[in-house]
Amino acid sequence: MSEPAASHAYGVGVLAVVVAVGASIVFYTSFYLPESLARPSVDEHVLEPDGTFTINMIAGSGDPNQEENFIPKNPQIELTKNNLVIWVNEDTTPHTVTPDHRTEDSYSGEFGSEGVVLAGETYEFLFTEEAEIPYHCSPHPWMTGTLKITPSRG
Repeated sequence: MSEPAASHAYGVGVLAVVVAVGASIVFYTSFYLPESLARPSVDEHVLEPDGTFTINMIAGSGDPNQEENFIPKNPQIELTKNNLVIWVNEDTTPHTVTPDHRTEDSYSGEFGSEGVVLAGETYEFLFTEEAEIPYHCSPHPWMTGTLKITPSRG
């Protein structure tokens, strides 16, 4: 009985797969990944606005009978003018700034406070794109507001 002759085709096939996987990894880590993680180019005036816009969570906002809570409730924010928005918790109760629907700014990332904003603390977000964003406080759903981010008028 004779043994079957060993074929080099199997070894060449394995080698081709290893080379292809290696080339794919090099392409992914060298070209695709850095480009996909890069922040978009944003005008310097948008990144460094002339001023800030403050929204106050006023004392008593945790009470469902309180009609006023986010002051102002429906502000218009202008890119390059006041697109750095700061929420100040003037209440004794912790609150959140939570978008009604997941909202992401391509430069600044996901909008919404991480956890609660404690009494006396702030949450800030730099908006770089036009948007209309309804938001609320998760523990106190009667606390609502809508941000309208628009281009600068001049």
